[in-house]
Amino acid sequence: MKNSSLSKLTRILLAVCGLSLFVAIFVPLWAIYLQAPQYPEGLVMYLWPSKITGDYQIINGLNHYIGMKTIHEEDFWEFKVLPYALGFFGLLCLAAAYLNKKFWLYLTTIAFMVFGVAFMVDFYLWEYDYGHHLDPNAAIVVPGMSYQPPLIGFKQLLNFGAYSYPDAGGIIMFAAAVILAILAFMEFKKSKAA
Repeated sequence: MKNSSLSKLTRILLAVCGLSLFVAIFVPLWAIYLQAPQYPEGLVMYLWPSKITGDYQIINGLNHYIGMKTIHEEDFWEFKVLPYALGFFGLLCLAAAYLNKKFWLYLTTIAFMVFGVAFMVDFYLWEYDYGHHLDPNAAIVVPGMSYQPPLIGFKQLLNFGAYSYPDAGGIIMFAAAVILAILAFMEFKKSKAA
């Protein structure tokens, strides 16, 4: 049925999304940046699909005083899954472009949106656990204080300003989600008009 085919532009953009998601496997997804008077140059931690880089060992040393857990790559089960998940969605976008059916565009869009929401919820829960479950015997205890970094944006944590934002890989993921949603909407609207 001709009406179930995708436009040429949709197929091209699907392929671009797919190839971009492969790129996201090899660049940082997220950055958490801390700034304080004693660290005017700031401290940064980069979360990649399969590892952590940046100043996270220094951050671990500082966080020890307020009773926060130390950050270790092996504690993140996500690092074992994320590269494969991004690769899977990259292939799914390419397959949807090749198969040239609206069904595959809709399936890809819905699956990627669910994955994206689950990714953000998982990240929020990690930040919550990291910032709320503190060692009661820590050197510095501020009653009622928690140190959860912001999911996106800025938050003041004692004398540290904490910034959290998507890095290159996260921007690619957000852009792919927006493009997929627009393409699915346009193709759906086109089928209704036909």
